[in-house]
Amino acid sequence: MKWLGLLGLVALSECLVTIPLMKVKSMRENLRENDILLDYLEKHPYRPTYKLLSGQQDPDVSFEPLRNYLDLAYIGIISIGTPPQEFKVVLDTGSADLWVPSIYCSSPACGKHNTFNPLLSSTFLVSGRPINIVYGSGRMSGFLAYDTVQIAGLVDVAQAFGLSLQEPGKFMEYAVFDGILGLSYPSLSFEGITPVFDNLWAQGLISQNLFAFYLSSKEERGSMLMLGGVDPSYYSGDLHWVPVSRPLYWQLAVDRISMNGEAIGCDSGCQGIVDTGTSLLIGPRDPVLNIQKIINAQHSHGGEYIIDCDTISTLPDIIFTIDGVDYPVPASAYIRKSSVHGCYSNFDESAAHESEPYEVWVLGDVFLRLYFTVFDRANNRIGLAPAV
Repeated sequence: MKWLGLLGLVALSECLVTIPLMKVKSMRENLRENDILLDYLEKHPYRPTYKLLSGQQDPDVSFEPLRNYLDLAYIGIISIGTPPQEFKVVLDTGSADLWVPSIYCSSPACGKHNTFNPLLSSTFLVSGRPINIVYGSGRMSGFLAYDTVQIAGLVDVAQAFGLSLQEPGKFMEYAVFDGILGLSYPSLSFEGITPVFDNLWAQGLISQNLFAFYLSSKEERGSMLMLGGVDPSYYSGDLHWVPVSRPLYWQLAVDRISMNGEAIGCDSGCQGIVDTGTSLLIGPRDPVLNIQKIINAQHSHGGEYIIDCDTISTLPDIIFTIDGVDYPVPASAYIRKSSVHGCYSNFDESAAHESEPYEVWVLGDVFLRLYFTVFDRANNRIGLAPAV
């Protein structure tokens, strides 16, 4: 099974290890509105702020504030090395490894991002193991190293991470992040590498073996990653716990996808991957085309599906039923407005082959902005509740 997309990757090392990840195909809106995006970022430099809705920080929970870049990506700031060097990274539950650009990178993309200088870190160790990461819209090749990583005030020593030597392609050049920090299961990481979250737990830095995400909607600030605990003021009602069906991705069983009581996808049950690194709702070609037809989304020359903005007020919710509980996604969420190009469908087709043994959907940020999500490694389960 091989999927490639926005942040999806295939990792190859000395042993040519292949790691399949399912992601969106590209950050097309980012590139299409590039001039607007660059102007936006220049006027809004990153300044992390906490949104502790309870008014008091829980000492057992470590908070990492995230920046919402136009609902396209959620970025946190980490540091690597001694003294620390800062990087903007996607906190991605759809992958398991950490990488950032290096000063040795020769690509134009690295000239536009923060780069790590091993010569300035007294705790840096190099392994010499090569890494090649291939994306749907670009690639990163480099080498494996070890150093101290700091996130949410936690100090993770001797953490393995990748350093890029090449990042060809326009996608990486215009990406709003420097690198990626994966939060999926270790079985998805490079062979023999312990991911960041697993090291935080192993080193006794967090009190519970879990983390949680609150993703803001259309708000620059307020999004949060919580490590080692949960702040209940970020959601309403009770968390509904769903078992992980395959401990590789954060994957669960979905009962069906419906509108007005009628199944419009996943009618015989399917699998869902809960992925903070994917911006859209991704599914197999036929069910997605069916949904585009139902909501009257028209295929454009750019590859996306355009829809009349006026339909946002008339189209019904699309319901994802998971473990017997309905999770409505309103039209205001599954249709996105562009400041220049009108409105687009937030559904997209996956790159999975029709021969796959089961139907797989990716529940990306469109879904996660609506539902606070807890990723419980101790019990291999996912907790969902309406976000406040």
